Amino acid sequence: MFVTGLALVAACASPAPVARAPLVVTKVETATIAATSTASELVARDTEDAFHALLTTTTTTVAMTTSATVAASDDERDDDSGEVLEEEVDSGVDPRLRYTCDLSDDDLTARWVKTPEALGSISLGFAHEGRLINAEQFPLGGETGAWTVVMPNRAWATAETIEYVVAAAREVHRLRPDAPPLRVNGISLKEGGWFRPHRSHQNGRDVDLGFYYATAEVPRCRACEKVMDVGANWDLVKALVTLTDVQVILVDRAVQRALRAHALSVGEDPVWLASLFDGGRNSLIRHARRHRDHFHVRFYNPRAQELGRRVAPLLAQRPDQNLRIYRVRNGDNLGKIALRNKSSIRAIQKANHMRGTFLRIGQVLRVPMRGPCTRCPVPPPVEVPERRRPPPSPAELADVPADGSGTTGTSTTAALDEG
Repeated sequence: MFVTGLALVAACASPAPVARAPLVVTKVETATIAATSTASELVARDTEDAFHALLTTTTTTVAMTTSATVAASDDERDDDSGEVLEEEVDSGVDPRLRYTCDLSDDDLTARWVKTPEALGSISLGFAHEGRLINAEQFPLGGETGAWTVVMPNRAWATAETIEYVVAAAREVHRLRPDAPPLRVNGISLKEGGWFRPHRSHQNGRDVDLGFYYATAEVPRCRACEKVMDVGANWDLVKALVTLTDVQVILVDRAVQRALRAHALSVGEDPVWLASLFDGGRNSLIRHARRHRDHFHVRFYNPRAQELGRRVAPLLAQRPDQNLRIYRVRNGDNLGKIALRNKSSIRAIQKANHMRGTFLRIGQVLRVPMRGPCTRCPVPPPVEVPERRRPPPSPAELADVPADGSGTTGTSTTAALDEG
């Protein structure tokens, strides 16, 4: 069992206090992405011209247009069109180790080379450009009906992500034992990387959670906030915020309004709610289009993310793990992909059990690399902010003795830790 974020901070902290700063999460403008892709394409094209004579194998990329998309079996749809991406800039966090200080560089290298599975889950790169090592499959049967897994083959995650979702599901089940199970939808593939229709969900930290309704049967709805169990869904959001290291919860504004109105009606602190909903870039709950029938939840994974940063330079020492997950684009061929990624046509064919050179747009390939990857994304050091717990209620304050001591009653800190 790994140690969760804040406990690891205490274990790894130096005598001098370290200022906390969350990872910056922004929505990357489409124009910026397009411009960057165009510039990279031009550079690659110039390089490829010099090697054109050496590339004897070409392939035709077939553009496939289809209206069919992979959807959850309960008809919950998500093309991540309003999703936030993690920005590839350093947040100014001190790069000293915080969550893996139990492993020296020599220990890490030895384990990576000899017994990589002993390192546990490793989250490489970003949520929108990354992969997953030593993934764990989400438990398929929630005990006492607390959760159910809708897509088991797409329910691979880090150990931390699984622990967080299980904790939130158990809390809702404790509060509402008659509620139907939480539906756990898409997380990641076993090795991470892109899978339709998501732009993120690539390194085991993003989870789609279905709404709670009155029964286990999922209704077909456009305005799902009108038919969902608002109380149970608020309990889920509160559990995610207070019991886990959640980074962001994406859901439509209409659903947010329903949740916030209910929270106010049951006495939640307005200032605390404003910090969750109205904090701008610091909000934990943010709007995303086409997220009106589910929550898209992204977690900080302090240990898995820090391991990912430290293992990235060591990938070349294990050829079976020294690879990229690549999504085929218009105009690609095996020679071009191999050249860009320091690979070979034969190696790509072998890794993907390909007999020919035919590719299709959107196809996901495992691309083995020769030597260290110089194009692989490396995120900034992770720093997990403290959880946003609500202020103590009047009843909790009444239980605290006037002098702060005594053997009866429950202290404010203890009360918050329990809930």
